[in-house]
Amino acid sequence: MGSDSKIFVAGHKGLVGSAIVRHLEAEGFTNIVTVDRSQCDLTNENAVKMFFMMEQPEYVFLAAAKVGGIGGNSDYPADFIYENLMIQSNVINSAAIVGVEKLLFLGSSCIYPKFAKQPITEDQLLTGALEGSNDAYAIAKIAGIKMCQAYRKQHGLNAIAVMPTNLYGPNDNYDIQSSHVMASLIKKFHEAKINNSKEVICWGTGKPLREFLYVDDLAEACFYVLGKWFPGQENSPKDTNGNILNWLNVGSDFEISIKELAEKIATIVGFNGEILWDDSKPDGTPRKKLDNSHINKIGWFARTDLNQGIKKTLECINKGKI
Repeated sequence: MGSDSKIFVAGHKGLVGSAIVRHLEAEGFTNIVTVDRSQCDLTNENAVKMFFMMEQPEYVFLAAAKVGGIGGNSDYPADFIYENLMIQSNVINSAAIVGVEKLLFLGSSCIYPKFAKQPITEDQLLTGALEGSNDAYAIAKIAGIKMCQAYRKQHGLNAIAVMPTNLYGPNDNYDIQSSHVMASLIKKFHEAKINNSKEVICWGTGKPLREFLYVDDLAEACFYVLGKWFPGQENSPKDTNGNILNWLNVGSDFEISIKELAEKIATIVGFNGEILWDDSKPDGTPRKKLDNSHINKIGWFARTDLNQGIKKTLECINKGKI
């Protein structure tokens, strides 16, 4: 990409999209295209086609998606599968129609089986049953990966994807009922500290293990992969039949139990009350650790450790940017 290349970032107000925009601007790119939902609803096929025909972007970061935690996914599965299928279908198809140079699709580590062998390698996709609490979202993301493969094969669209681990950072969703675990815990302990609460109740048992990635590290990875990697390149992942895969895992190798994470956040926030666990709530997948060897081999590694990332996120919350 040249500094004046036209780059469309779909979902620029979200956690991932906003981080990608920050990174592109820091790298000196001056022709970044964004669009609000009021201007172009990405679930509307005709609106998306018109937008692409008018703007003619050269590169696309497809970060737009409906996302949420266990609560949101469990309560609104139809919304999650419908909106995500529509968004990615419209954007990928329109990108092929106008002939974009390269498209990067943002997937999710929830695409892998609930009881996948750990750490999870790219070739474990579709080798087992999904976690039931977010299978609608996962199936939509799997469809996005398969769309990228199909459009690459049939239409020559240079479409690749990344599968990030659990994300957190500025511009996350901090709604207690619908957010991901990191954002939910940070918000709970932050409010408990402000309100001098004596206890914080957390979902589940606290036993599951999770890997966490600071969102600005993911943005750097997306930029790096778009510019430096193509399927078939040396060290590209393959499935069990030897077929080349068009996506890379993106993780941090910072793994921690939810219980230890809650205790860490409480310490950083300065909350000294009691932490209680509501085991009537679901735990989700027991462990979800990505194998990051393929992206590491092409030269990318996460840089922000968990303590740094949590402190940076809290700085944004303290400034009212939640």
